[in-house]
Amino acid sequence: MSQNPTEFQYEKFHLFIKTMSKYDEIDLLVNHITEEICMEFNFKGCCIMLFDDRENQLFQVGSYGLSDEYLKKGPVNVNTDYETKAREEPILINDITSDSRIQYLEEALKENIHAILFIPVKSRKSIVGEIRIYNDESIEIGTDDMNSFCLLGQFLGLIIENQGLKNFLTEVSSSMDNLPLRLLNRI
Repeated sequence: MSQNPTEFQYEKFHLFIKTMSKYDEIDLLVNHITEEICMEFNFKGCCIMLFDDRENQLFQVGSYGLSDEYLKKGPVNVNTDYETKAREEPILINDITSDSRIQYLEEALKENIHAILFIPVKSRKSIVGEIRIYNDESIEIGTDDMNSFCLLGQFLGLIIENQGLKNFLTEVSSSMDNLPLRLLNRI
């Protein structure tokens, strides 16, 4: 953990970014990211959520420091003016009781959450999800650290896109292997 809980240890961050691209399993990667964020900054909890355009919801894919009860509180709906997706920039809410965008206020207070930082996860020009950082007190964060979180979100988005393409190509290859030879000769 860093000496100042609101400053990255840039050597450690650089090493972590380098190793992110070597993960084969997204589940393991997102769980390591959430744990590392909490441990490095001494935050209460963190989760990574991905957008599902069909359902207009965010789905949690990895977390650290949050109870199962809180994580299963219900669907996180996304409307067309959803701030993180619409503005494509981080949002810091230091007093969740005074912000109407919080969908599960009672559950958050029960979990002792008082501040939330939303970091967009981008893949090229699209927002594919967000990193949510939860704390039991206000979050004070400098510009350099906020930029580092945004860089992490962008890199994570590219890794997710790359993994999706890899899975797609594996499916296509598998399907091609199952085609009759007479059809393969025509391709």
